[in-house]
This record gives sequence, C-alpha cells and structure tokens, in this order.
Amino acid sequence: MKAVLCTHFGTPDELTLADIPPPAAAAGEAAVRIKAVALNFFDTLIIAGKYQHKPPFPFSPASEFAGVVESVGTGVTEFQAGDRVMGYMGWGAAREAVAVPTERLVKLPGNLDFIRAAGLTVTYGTTLYALRQRAGLKKGETLAVLGASGGTGLAAVEIGKILGARVIACASSEDKRAFAEDHGADATVNYASEDLRDALKRLGGVHGINVIYDPIGGPYAERAVRALGWEGRYLVVGFAAGEIPRLPLNLVLLKSCDIRGVLWGAWALREPQAQQALMTDIVAWCAEGKLSAHVHAVYPLAEIAVALKAIADRKVMGKIVLRP
Repeated sequence: MKAVLCTHFGTPDELTLADIPPPAAAAGEAAVRIKAVALNFFDTLIIAGKYQHKPPFPFSPASEFAGVVESVGTGVTEFQAGDRVMGYMGWGAAREAVAVPTERLVKLPGNLDFIRAAGLTVTYGTTLYALRQRAGLKKGETLAVLGASGGTGLAAVEIGKILGARVIACASSEDKRAFAEDHGADATVNYASEDLRDALKRLGGVHGINVIYDPIGGPYAERAVRALGWEGRYLVVGFAAGEIPRLPLNLVLLKSCDIRGVLWGAWALREPQAQQALMTDIVAWCAEGKLSAHVHAVYPLAEIAVALKAIADRKVMGKIVLRP
C-alpha cells in the first residue's frame, strides 16, 4: 500500500511516497481502509522536529482520518468489517490503511461523508474539551476566539454558539473575519488592523471577556489576557504564531482570572470513554448540520507537500483533507 513517509526531519518537499506492507489488526484493534485524511498545523511541526512529540523514523504525518473497517483483532466486538468510522492517532494516518485501537474509533452515520468526517476529531474534539471541560463555558457568557478562521478557531466559533455563548471571532484579515462571521460569529475583530486588547475591551463591555480561546499565542496572548473580565478563563490551545508567550502574572492576580492549559490528546488517552462520549456529540451535531466541518481543499495523498505548505502559509480557512 502507499504511505507518505518522513525519513528525517525537514520540509514538506522532503517527504516521500513509498510502498509498505498493509497493517494487520492486533488484539483490541481494527484495520481501517482510509478514505480521507485531515491535516493540522502541528503536522508542519512534527515533520520538522519542532513538535513536542518526535516519532521514530520512518513515520507518516497526519493524525485523523475516516474510512471503512476491513478487519478486527481478537477481543473486538463493537466494530466489524464494513463499518464506516472516523478515528485519531498521534501520527501515522497519511497512508492507505492503518491499524488502531478501537477505543480511538467512532462510528459514522450514513449521512456524514468521509471528507468532512476526517477533520472532526482533532479540531472539534480539542474545542469541545476546551470549552466544556476546561473552561466550563456557560450560556450567555462572552467567548473570544483567536485565529477564528483556521480549523480549530472555526470549531470554537461553531461550538461556542451551540453552547450558548456570545462569540467574538478574531482573525488577521478581512476575508478571514468575514468567513468567521458567515459561520455564526456575533462580532469580529481584525487584529492586523486594530489593537486586539482595545477591540476586545470595547466588545466585552463593562464585564469584559469571560473566556478566551487562543491557538495562536505569540504577541497576541498578553493583549488578549488584558481584555479578560473578572474571573475570566484564558485557554492555552497552541502556538501557531511560532512564539511561546510569557505572561505577567500580576494580570492573573488583578483579574482573579485563570490560565488553563488544553492538552486534548493526552486527556483523550487518559479518559477514552469520556473522549468517545464527547465525539458522539460532535458527530451528531455535524450530521444534524449544526457544525460545518468546512473543508478548504482536498488534495491527493501524493500532493501532501502542497497541502502542508498552504497550512504553513496560513492560506487555509477550515480544514485541508487528503484523499488516498
């Protein structure tokens, strides 16, 4: 079968397409024929050796996929050959088939296509965990989302609305700001043309912002924290800007606010049943049309380098999907 392989840390152009043996399902696993693979920003980091996890070589990038179960290992009763599924692994999905523990799979309803389903797990899983478990977002609270047009940011806009929040989408251009507005944002900020702190202070009003969802980091983090209201919650989701920010702790003291980390992948491994329940909600919402699971573009597996460079250049709104 075909697989994209990273044989050394480098650029997307240094990835290779190779023939490798197909996987066999071990005990507690299912072998899945992949129909679609979704990419994320961290895939640009993992192949460069800049991610917190450094897999042994050779490995395939991409962590989320959708496909059809081909076989199951011993002890598996909840899945069978022919089941349509979506799933998640730390890396290794950019290939034609994978074998994964069944606790990382979720069955798909017939009205949810593979292309949209492939991109649900990481962005929407991270976001629902962040807003429900970590932030305790309440109906009527104000949520500000940084990087609101990217895959994770868009998920935060849409899930924030489902949970009953007033959502302020923050993005770096007018077309991205309009994109977030089209997907349900109540208000928007272009932080390339307006100071983020001032804009959020104005839109937050006398009570300020209750929750900030930040997958960007860099210079925007402190400005966002300064806009938090009393007992606000700042969610550390990622550092797409490339810089890990340093925050003055006096801001945390003066606002009696919280800085809360969001490491969804580690939580999902520790709490697999809770993760499956969370994904059941997400799949249902998507099937009902409440989540867009917007796909920016679909590329053949062999064009993964083009796809990763589009993500790195911040040209993507929503998700990029590969089709083996």
